[in-house]
Amino acid sequence: MYCGIDLGSRTVKIALLKNKGLFEFKRFGTVDFYRQYGRLSGGELVVNLAELGIPGVTALVTTGYGRQTVKIQGARVISEIKAHVLGAVFKTGLLDFTLLDLGGQDSKVALVRSGRLADFQTNDKCAAGTGRYLENMAAVLGLGMEELGNHYQNPVKLSAACAIFGETELIGRMVEGYSIPSLAAGVNFTIFKRIRPMLLNLKSDTLVFTGGVSYNRALITIIKRKLGLDVVVPENPEYAGAIGCCLAARVEKENGFRGLRSV
Repeated sequence: MYCGIDLGSRTVKIALLKNKGLFEFKRFGTVDFYRQYGRLSGGELVVNLAELGIPGVTALVTTGYGRQTVKIQGARVISEIKAHVLGAVFKTGLLDFTLLDLGGQDSKVALVRSGRLADFQTNDKCAAGTGRYLENMAAVLGLGMEELGNHYQNPVKLSAACAIFGETELIGRMVEGYSIPSLAAGVNFTIFKRIRPMLLNLKSDTLVFTGGVSYNRALITIIKRKLGLDVVVPENPEYAGAIGCCLAARVEKENGFRGLRSV
């Protein structure tokens, strides 16, 4: 069994690839994962896979926001971009597209040609274009994430470029009497404005959208209308990185690390 772990800033996603080619998924809060299932030894994180219900792992590959801080003992590490491209190609069957992944604290756009990474851009300096921003704004509006993702019509213009100042601005607009649906639409448009330059720089006719924010239906509608793109959201989009790690683990086991560098 091959195991891929995406160490996200908010959640840890695990994908397991079994002998029959079937995937199984597990998900944990990042802090709980480190606290309950890991211990540091020699500067590396030792994870008790058996306690996670993951016996008999043949090869383990990790990626994600946390890979820069904590290396899991016995695991190969690949970049987030490579992991998400591998997962997106596998899940969609597409070979030429632009990949958008919105994580908890960063956003990534990659240009994929012939199934391989051709170019990419990332924004990990500001939270205003991330899932964390959406969570914070939804909390201010008293909405769940699913409800927030329903609104795109009559958006209120929000100009604050910072996630923290954005909360203050949003509260001010509420006091001015704007409706919750219009404010929610404004929040979704703000996300679009943050990622739009990257999408234009690495534009394709087809956009593959991965990560938890891809469940935001309003953002998908905005991208389609404003950029004229065909937007594809694969099944289990939040596990794309973990799936890519699984596939890399299989290549590594079958062909060695040299094979892993070629994917």
